[in-house]
Amino acid sequence: MAGKDVMVLDARGRKLDPCPAEKADRLVSSGHATMVSEYPAVIQLDRVVEISEPAPKPEPDNEYAGQRVLLHICCAPCGTYTINRLRELEFDVAGFWYNPNIHPWEEHERRRICLAEYTERIDLPVLWHPDYRMPEFLRQVSGNEQFRRRCAHCYEMRLAETARVAREEGYDAFTTTLLISPYQDQEMIRRIGERLAQKAGVEFYFENFRRGWSERSRLTEEHALYRQSYCGCIYSEWERYNSAQIDTILPDA
Repeated sequence: MAGKDVMVLDARGRKLDPCPAEKADRLVSSGHATMVSEYPAVIQLDRVVEISEPAPKPEPDNEYAGQRVLLHICCAPCGTYTINRLRELEFDVAGFWYNPNIHPWEEHERRRICLAEYTERIDLPVLWHPDYRMPEFLRQVSGNEQFRRRCAHCYEMRLAETARVAREEGYDAFTTTLLISPYQDQEMIRRIGERLAQKAGVEFYFENFRRGWSERSRLTEEHALYRQSYCGCIYSEWERYNSAQIDTILPDA
């Protein structure tokens, strides 16, 4: 058996670590093992060797640990608490910028640049949608400009794109910073998100992020982030500054 290592079995026939040929010869010569095969060289010991089983890997304490989530971000202030919360849950978080509802273009860019600076500071990767689809947004809400009615189209448009990108990029789930705002329809967002998730085959992570609204304000001030005065679309700007007139111009029906 000179040369190569020899395969070793215990008395129960369980495979052990191989040993050098010289040691195998000594075991056979001393009667502590028998030769089972010469080619390949295999010996079997005359005793049972206790084999310790590898310890099972501990289950993660958090069911979300390591899961990849794509977070649609409407603005840097709303991203502050939301990003921290998802990281606290041990999600592997990436941001997604897609907000064709934001008007005018200068406002869109101011919010986008603010988010880019903030996410670089906190080391958050972000997927930036290459297009500004404001005309498509206006076509979607045409005839449905009233508050809440237009919001449904806005949520649908942004979450559908987030779900699509999450699926194509292999994320486990997607969610949105819109869930932190007390000015948004949280239940509508949840219904739309869950429906789109089922269609895309990617989970929609829902949490009432509004509990972090005051922390959002604190972090916004701490990081000196641009804080906008209206939701984003031209209609929300109009309502913000002309609330006395808009109901007569945009009737419910």
